[in-house]
Amino acid sequence: MANFKGHALPGSFFLLFGLWWSVKYPLQYLSQKVNKKSHRIYCFQRVDAIEGGIKIIFALIGMLAEQFVPDGPHLYLYSGENRDWVKLMNWQHTTMYLFYGLSGVVDVFTYISQVVPQGLDRLMLSVAVFVEGCLFYYHVLHRPMLDQHIHSLLLIAIFSGACSIMLEVFLRDNIVLEMFRAGVTIIQGTWFWQIGVVLFQPWGGPMWDEKDHSNIMFLTMCFFWHWAAAVAILAINYTLAYCCIQRCRRGSGEPYIGLGVRQQKRDTSSQAAFLNGSDEE
Repeated sequence: MANFKGHALPGSFFLLFGLWWSVKYPLQYLSQKVNKKSHRIYCFQRVDAIEGGIKIIFALIGMLAEQFVPDGPHLYLYSGENRDWVKLMNWQHTTMYLFYGLSGVVDVFTYISQVVPQGLDRLMLSVAVFVEGCLFYYHVLHRPMLDQHIHSLLLIAIFSGACSIMLEVFLRDNIVLEMFRAGVTIIQGTWFWQIGVVLFQPWGGPMWDEKDHSNIMFLTMCFFWHWAAAVAILAINYTLAYCCIQRCRRGSGEPYIGLGVRQQKRDTSSQAAFLNGSDEE
């Protein structure tokens, strides 16, 4: 959809997933750092399957919205006597949602079947993000300068995410790569909203001058403000997850992460006292 809603819808999906990942992966990493219980690992795998189902639902909503809005193509690719293309922009968005839906299907099958190779879910997600980037690269070709530039900034986040997710295929459960993925997904979400606001002015006001170079300079700077905000969100959510894990461990009487060095010192001192007692005997 070449309007504000067409950018707000995928932006909301990406933002929700990015925020969720920024909470999920710190919890998973910190809870397994000290106490690697099998039932906790199984619990997070089950969450991955639920996440895949939600991804499928979001993809279906996106595809239906792109095809069946009043001015949508309604599943027609050609139309008219001249066999003209029908709403190719909507078809490109539909293709993007299709690949994210396939990623969700692979997530579910990875959980319910042991036959699926490990890492295939990350590979499919990387392919989906890469397809999104290719579609958007040719999406704005020969468009006005401002339109091209604001979408090209989005490509930075998209292809960065595709590369980091591809690394996750080989570096499974790497917290740095997972947090980076969460960050670039948040950026995608907020920047989709920014694109919609700049190009379509949903709340009124003068339209942006597409030939003014100052607007391009500001939007470039604004993009990295979005990046800084995403980093701040990651830091806050990681800190909150750490505090939550520590509080739960104190309440359950389990050793918690912050006492690792102290526990080691205590074990060393008790061992020395035991040896001294043995010498006296």
